[in-house]
Amino acid sequence: MRKILTTLGAACAAVILVATFTIRTIEAPAAEVEDRTVAPAVVGGHMAAAANTFIGTLSSDQRGQGTWDLDAEQRFDWHFIPRERYGVVLKDMNAEQRTAAHGLLQSVLSSQGYLKATGVMHLEGILGLIEGRPDRRDPEDYYFNIFGSPSEDGAWAWRFEGHHISMNFAAAGDAPPSVTPTFMGSNPAVVGEGPNAGRRLLGAEEDLARELLALFSSDQLRTVILEGDAPRDIITGNARMVEFDTYQGLPASEMNTTQSHALMLLIEEYLNNASAEVADAKMQQILDTGLERLHFAWAGSAERGEGHYYRIHGPTVLIEYDNTQGGANHVHSVLRDPQNDFGDDLLRQHYEEADHP
Repeated sequence: MRKILTTLGAACAAVILVATFTIRTIEAPAAEVEDRTVAPAVVGGHMAAAANTFIGTLSSDQRGQGTWDLDAEQRFDWHFIPRERYGVVLKDMNAEQRTAAHGLLQSVLSSQGYLKATGVMHLEGILGLIEGRPDRRDPEDYYFNIFGSPSEDGAWAWRFEGHHISMNFAAAGDAPPSVTPTFMGSNPAVVGEGPNAGRRLLGAEEDLARELLALFSSDQLRTVILEGDAPRDIITGNARMVEFDTYQGLPASEMNTTQSHALMLLIEEYLNNASAEVADAKMQQILDTGLERLHFAWAGSAERGEGHYYRIHGPTVLIEYDNTQGGANHVHSVLRDPQNDFGDDLLRQHYEEADHP
């Protein structure tokens, strides 16, 4: 646990917020998830080593399918819907390759993030049973792609993707790896029957937002709630870059300490899908750019079981959450960085330093 003091600017006064946050993880069997307490730079090294181990297990044909130049246009062709995809697909891997592929995921994800990622895959199988089309919903139809040559010092990237998940990572030197865009969806949001009845894979993302919403006064809610109807999906979709021109909703500078802390806990839920070191580095960046510049907005109903949407937007973070489809039982959520999606800022700095040592 650590404490961070941030000064929140307000029109007439400064509010000092002590934001105490703990990296929370979901416990998983020790054989599946390794606990790591290392610096972000070392996480990048672990990630590169895991990527090279994975590449080393692939056949020449598989390498042709799933390895690309760093500047390949395929790196930015991401989506979270069912579609044809590039890469090496999990269902075609042998046992050694599967182990290496999961090791690559674990090299940068926390236990929470890893269990959510594999949970998305598991839900795909459940969705197939619900729809009566198990042949169409394959929990192993998920793909790995490597861009560039993984190394501790060089620039490279990789993606894990399939229906309802797209995790895009980039690394360069000893800077913390970029982990955005990271999309995760859950259909159903709440499993209605069977051995998994009641399961809510992304339940915390809804519950923490509702806890925050309940803290606002009626005057604040007039600013928070943008409209009575929620959008059909996350607004940014699979856009290459975030294109919100203005901030909407209530700024953190107009929140009290309790409200600001609740906002931090919600942001933390998304960041904590990455390893603790990467999540802490990202949280520190958000605080350094000014917590008071974050805005929280809501659209749709405040009642459970009805369509709703929320957004958190600041200079270095954008979070969108939408639950409107399937009778408000189908969640789409995304974590993005307006400055550093796909490692844009990270790679720019890396090349500038290489050109001007």
